[in-house]
Amino acid sequence: MIKLRLDAPISFWGGLDPQTGVIIDVHHPQCGESIAGKVLVLERTTGSTSSPGTLVEAIRLGNGPQAIIVGQPDMTIDSATFIARTLYGIEVPVTVSENP
Repeated sequence: MIKLRLDAPISFWGGLDPQTGVIIDVHHPQCGESIAGKVLVLERTTGSTSSPGTLVEAIRLGNGPQAIIVGQPDMTIDSATFIARTLYGIEVPVTVSENP
């Protein structure tokens, strides 16, 4: 299981290419890294209410994370994984950990 730990919060909307799973935000420390098939570890997300849609699309296309470990409950991640499970039957486990 390969982990990708993000050094900064991410906005999936404009920060992730769902077609590839690659972080495209040029200001993000992990720009150029792929989340596809990895355990994504992050403190939290940022950004607009469009962010869940981008993450869901990446998951639907097979370019999303295998699992997510997040430092606090996060509506972007919760919404995206709920939609992926409900609409597409794709389960992405989410763990909340104080020290991700």
